[in-house]
Amino acid sequence: MTEKITIEAIIAASPIEVWRAFTSPNAITQWNFASPDWCCPSAEVDLRVGGRYFARMEARDGSFGFDFIASYEEVDAPSALTLLLDDGRRARTTFEVAGNGTRVRTVFDPEPTNPTDMQRDGWQAISNSFKAHVEGTK
Repeated sequence: MTEKITIEAIIAASPIEVWRAFTSPNAITQWNFASPDWCCPSAEVDLRVGGRYFARMEARDGSFGFDFIASYEEVDAPSALTLLLDDGRRARTTFEVAGNGTRVRTVFDPEPTNPTDMQRDGWQAISNSFKAHVEGTK
């Protein structure tokens, strides 16, 4: 079994504010990409155990895109959620008070195709985009 990957960010907002931005389809389309040359044109959230998560991720120039699809295994607002990705991997995100903000930590199973460092860097870049979005909307 490959070791899980962990990423995190501390966001200057309450856990409730952070949770809302993390689980709102409207907000997801504003932050769910690793770099400015990518976008997330659509997202759907059925925020309940067994509910589905869908996010379309695309290069802005239209050269590449993919669907990120999962089911919710855990929904514990505003503390934690776990996604079971359609390829069988899991991603668990926790939201913990950290000083005057919230620590958002995601631990996920790596996929077998790309190097671990590349996956960590990509997910961390999305986490950084999420942080910038939340802090910019306050």
